[in-house]
Amino acid sequence: MKKQYKLDYDSPIGVIEIVGTEEAIYSILFSEREELKYTEQKNIPEVLKQCYIQLNQYFKGNRCEFSIPFKIEGTEFQKNVWMALTKIKYAETCSYKDIAISINNEKAIRAVGSANGKNKLSIIIPCHRVIGANGTLTGYAGGLHRKEWLLQHEKQYSME
Repeated sequence: MKKQYKLDYDSPIGVIEIVGTEEAIYSILFSEREELKYTEQKNIPEVLKQCYIQLNQYFKGNRCEFSIPFKIEGTEFQKNVWMALTKIKYAETCSYKDIAISINNEKAIRAVGSANGKNKLSIIIPCHRVIGANGTLTGYAGGLHRKEWLLQHEKQYSME
C-alpha cells in the first residue's frame, strides 16, 4: 500500500477526514471528532489539497460536481452500485430500487442499501441522494441529520 495522507475539512455539519495517496483519494468520511486533527502540512499531496478545495466549494454552493481522482475498493457489485450513485444529479434523489434497476439487478434492493452504507467517498459519490421508495430519509453512515442537511443544501443552491 502506498503512503497515505490525511487532511481534515471543517464542514458546517462536522469534521470530514480526507484520506489519500499521491495519486488519488480513498476516503472522505465524517468524523465524530469535534476538533481538527489533520491540518495542512507541507507534505500534503496536491490531490488532497484539491479535494479540500472542491469540498469547500461544494459547501459554499459553488460546486455541483467533483473532478478529483479517486480510488474505490470493494466487490464488483459494490463498485457497480457506487458508480451508479455518481450518476444521480445534484439536488436530485432516487430510491435503492432505482439504483438496483440501473445496475440490472432489480431484486438486489437490500444489497444496494448495504453497498450504499459502505461507500467511503461521501459527497463525491453521493450516497446521501438515495432515499426510501416512499420518499423518507433512510440510513446514512454519516447520520440522518447530515443526510437531511446535504439534501437541503443542494436543493437551496440548485434553485439559484
